[in-house]
Amino acid sequence: MTYRWSATERNAMTHEMTLTKAEHVCSCGHDAEIPALDARVIPHAVRHAAIFGALDSLPVGGALDLTAPHNPLPLLAQLEERQPATWQIAYLVEGPEAWTLRLTRSA
Repeated sequence: MTYRWSATERNAMTHEMTLTKAEHVCSCGHDAEIPALDARVIPHAVRHAAIFGALDSLPVGGALDLTAPHNPLPLLAQLEERQPATWQIAYLVEGPEAWTLRLTRSA
């Protein structure tokens, strides 16, 4: 899936964000695929807000695979501050060029 959005700024820009899907491994009956979000293509100024929006859309038991250009410890701290004890986090890939984490809503 490819999504496009335009930002009206001093210099108008069009950004493109590509979402891919990863395999889902539980048998709970909801969507059989886990969406993947590559944060590296989201402009830095809105990156955390975009990720929070994607995570806020997940139901309990839902997951998202997030790829980041660095270990996203600041994002994880903000997430815990916003929604304590809500997320299970598993590192799928740990650098050095990209980190991929599976974030699963547990509450």
